Amino acid sequence: MATIIKMKAERREKGGKGAARRLRKAGRVPGVVYGDRKEPEMIHVGYVDLLKQVNTGTFESTLVDLDIEGETVRVLPRDVQFDPVRDFPIHVDFLRLGKGARIAVEIPVEFINHEESPGLKRGGALNIVRHEVELYVDADNIPEKIVADLTGLQIGDSLHISAVELPEGVEPVIQDRDFTLCAITGRVASDEAAEEGGEGEGGEESTEE
Repeated sequence: MATIIKMKAERREKGGKGAARRLRKAGRVPGVVYGDRKEPEMIHVGYVDLLKQVNTGTFESTLVDLDIEGETVRVLPRDVQFDPVRDFPIHVDFLRLGKGARIAVEIPVEFINHEESPGLKRGGALNIVRHEVELYVDADNIPEKIVADLTGLQIGDSLHISAVELPEGVEPVIQDRDFTLCAITGRVASDEAAEEGGEGEGGEESTEE
């Protein structure tokens, strides 16, 4: 299951652009904690600490124990806003999680057993449709990933979400269709290869699956 990280935060009394700019100049990033039927709380966190977590690529699916001046609050990062020019974080939202909370989270998909796919052995290509899947999960048990097994897949085969064994209590947000995770596609011949092998013996065009 997902690791729970710890971050420190401080409360902020004032909102507005001027106060936010002053925080950023001091190496802080303004944010807000909301949810669990409680009033939103304005906070700020350290720029360096936040950037370190953002750069993991999994921050928004990671549980955080947020220490707000000695009070620990279990949260899930929900949105990180970036400066449009310099591309550094300028605001962060955290969703406060109550006991037994169930949430929708994007979970990475790991594709395994490439060597066990006959289609890939024949030179086919793995066309990944979804690198992540949005799942309903218990907030205290967010999986780090789900695993898609490529064993036995031929060229032209697709792997759907129904073929993946999900952890107990986890289900896809999309319920109305068995959506595709990946497909094994045939190689596309280059123009040069097509010219060199365009005709076989007897004048018939040669084909390749």
